[in-house]
Amino acid sequence: MRNFTLTLTAAALALGGATVAMADQQTGKRGADADGDGVITLAEHNARAAKMFERMDVNSDGFINDADSEARKAERFAKLDTDKSGELSQAELDAARKDRKERMENRRAKKGERGDQAAEDRGKRGGERQGKRGHRGRDMGMAMLRQADTNNDKSVSRAEFNAASAAHFKKMDTDNSGTITKAELDAEREAMKAKWQERREAKTAAE
Repeated sequence: MRNFTLTLTAAALALGGATVAMADQQTGKRGADADGDGVITLAEHNARAAKMFERMDVNSDGFINDADSEARKAERFAKLDTDKSGELSQAELDAARKDRKERMENRRAKKGERGDQAAEDRGKRGGERQGKRGHRGRDMGMAMLRQADTNNDKSVSRAEFNAASAAHFKKMDTDNSGTITKAELDAEREAMKAKWQERREAKTAAE
């Protein structure tokens, strides 16, 4: 059940901020705002959501569930098992670690001094804040998951995903203009943070 929870939490998060992210200020990569005009249309949102669903539906069966989690594990294993022996040797594990380290170093180099400073600042803040973000993400993800999985079969179909995605867009489009602006996106993020904080405080008080 843990694999299912993690898989569908990712799906639920994709229904939220991940599908409507504006352009990344450091990398220049665009989220749902495909044309970079500062607003997200319903068409852009739907296109982004479709890509997210296809990425998480690893086995392409039209559902996001435990099977996709297992398929993802199999893909990762096959990539690491370079000699196709069916087992991971110490040499293969060391090679994977080296490759990951090199990719991270290249990523930092591309970001330049600004990215390095941001990483350093995050490190100084310690793991506590990172842990809080992780809990917040899981809490918000599970809340959205319960709404997406309407038939409670522990599986999110494309239809359920699209319906939840459309509902989330409508909720964020507070002025009913058919687009989501940065101001609306920022307001939604703040509202979700506040809701998460209320839940955490209530849970702490109950304990």
